[in-house]
Amino acid sequence: MSDPSVSSRKKRRLLSAAEKYEMWISVLCGQATQREAADHYGVDRSTVVATCRTAKQGALDALAAAVPGRPGQSRADAERAAMIAELERLRATVTEQAVALHLHEGKARWD
Repeated sequence: MSDPSVSSRKKRRLLSAAEKYEMWISVLCGQATQREAADHYGVDRSTVVATCRTAKQGALDALAAAVPGRPGQSRADAERAAMIAELERLRATVTEQAVALHLHEGKARWD
């Protein structure tokens, strides 16, 4: 049996978000290879690969959610604003039609 005090595996090192960002930028800009970044931060290469993949996907999601001309507004907020504008437009149309109908037919008696 193996001795629990002797392990061939390194202790996991948890990187902060800032360290992950710096690692991703260094790999992205070509300042370091994935192996060099892993050695520098004391993690496994698979951690570097996973961090780079996550950062890329996060950046793509954030760019996809960006609405031109509306800084800081998410896609859901933009859709909600568009729905509210459409609702107001439809309310105005119904009101105009009700007024036109009232003027055309006149007020009906209640008896």
